[in-house]
Amino acid sequence: MKKIFKLVPALLVLTFLFSGSVFAKDKSLIVGGKNYTEQLILPELASILLEEQGFDVTVKTGVGSVIARKSLENASFDLYYEYTGTAYTLYYKQDDTEIMTDPKKIYDWLKKADAKEGLVWLDPVQYNNTYTLMMNKAEASKLDIKSISDLGVYVTNNPDKMIFALDSEFWERPDGFKSVMKTYNFRLPAGQVKKMSVGLTYQALKEGLVNSAMGYATDGRIMAFGFVNLIDDKSFFPVYNPVPVIRKEILDMYPEIPAILKPLADTLTTTEMQQLNKAVDIDHERVHEVAVNWLKSKNLIK
Repeated sequence: MKKIFKLVPALLVLTFLFSGSVFAKDKSLIVGGKNYTEQLILPELASILLEEQGFDVTVKTGVGSVIARKSLENASFDLYYEYTGTAYTLYYKQDDTEIMTDPKKIYDWLKKADAKEGLVWLDPVQYNNTYTLMMNKAEASKLDIKSISDLGVYVTNNPDKMIFALDSEFWERPDGFKSVMKTYNFRLPAGQVKKMSVGLTYQALKEGLVNSAMGYATDGRIMAFGFVNLIDDKSFFPVYNPVPVIRKEILDMYPEIPAILKPLADTLTTTEMQQLNKAVDIDHERVHEVAVNWLKSKNLIK
């Protein structure tokens, strides 16, 4: 009996240690991201903070919005940063302007709706990376185009003189260019619309290959290239606050994740996001280095 008694604790200790090592290996996450610079930087920032707290993080980026959402739903991603406007208009097909232009209302609506899908919206980052229509500042001034309404009037009067650059997603999505034209009552001929990856829209506008282009409000190239954002004078574009969305089963396993990611929500501003985007797109710094340097500058990591 004594031998058995002594063996049992020994086996229990071994079992405990073995289980502990498995648990440590299992403390892993897949953080997803979309296919443009800001959506490379956000997952990198999140992954570094999570790794500092002992998580083994795999970052998977480079997909469109629909695939990112599907990846979360089918557990290919554990979490990723989604924009409130994208989820409300693209996934849920909603168009209530009172909700989609109010940061709190749209966040609360999505948090409640996605809870039924087993998805949890954590603390939102406060900057608004809404879509924007850009022009070269000098050309916009010459043509006296300050707003999207002005652009619509110019296109109506000069249908063959305006060439616009956008990506395929912005052409098709409900808060994209087709709806912009409908809201602002103009129509750009199909031959005047050039589709390309979103990163190339800025370059095309810079090189004068197009007269106007889609962009994102926090993009560092807007200031660097001498562009101007046309005023959305009819408040067409929804609010686009980035929010980490996580599968509930992962949050239940690791309830510490919201506190780990909260410093990003509290600290990352529009100006700072523009600077981070500029560091990658203009200064050609590596995404990981940009993320690490910013986190260190905010004393979020050592």
